[in-house]
Amino acid sequence: MHIDLITIFPEACATYLDTSIVGRARRRGLISIDTVDPRAWAGGRHRKVDDRPFGGGPGMVLMGPPIAACLDHLMAQSARPKVLMTSPQGKKLDQGRVRTLAKETHLIVLCGHYEGIDDRIVELYQPELFSLGDFIMSGGELAGLALADAVTRLQPGALGNVESAIAESFNDGDEFDHPSYTRPREFRDLEIPAVLMNGDHAAIAAWRAAERQRRSQR
Repeated sequence: MHIDLITIFPEACATYLDTSIVGRARRRGLISIDTVDPRAWAGGRHRKVDDRPFGGGPGMVLMGPPIAACLDHLMAQSARPKVLMTSPQGKKLDQGRVRTLAKETHLIVLCGHYEGIDDRIVELYQPELFSLGDFIMSGGELAGLALADAVTRLQPGALGNVESAIAESFNDGDEFDHPSYTRPREFRDLEIPAVLMNGDHAAIAAWRAAERQRRSQR
């Protein structure tokens, strides 16, 4: 799978994409992720990609021409690119959608910023809009990174342990994951549940299932 993150702040994404599971997966060739700055397709000496909104109002809007030229270039790189765009109007991203997107071969994620993107981009390219929730952020970079991270985890071999991927939250219906503990056995007068220490794997599995249900119902 290949992911292109279109952003005017590629430096804001670079460190995260080189870190932890995502970074290891990229270095092992399990997934490729590029940040693409639309300024490369902007005209003029200053490579301007934003301007004041028509009709007045606060803030700046990302201009259509450089975004469109960037999209045209990236969409030509594969046979079946899937274009997405971060937007508060988009459907909230969930694990079911992530599982579907993880099967794509090429994702192009357009990260909005400032007051948004010239709406003609939506009319022309019909990207799938997605959101992390009903709250305001300064830009779509964090949402784009969240999607890239979630999709990377589902690539074969990315976690190095098939059981880790299967046992995570939301992979069994809509349930949260069970509690997890590690050494020391006692910490600040709190001990781990005794069932986890008795070696009875059936009992442990039953306890974990009950805890997932309890957490999810709560």
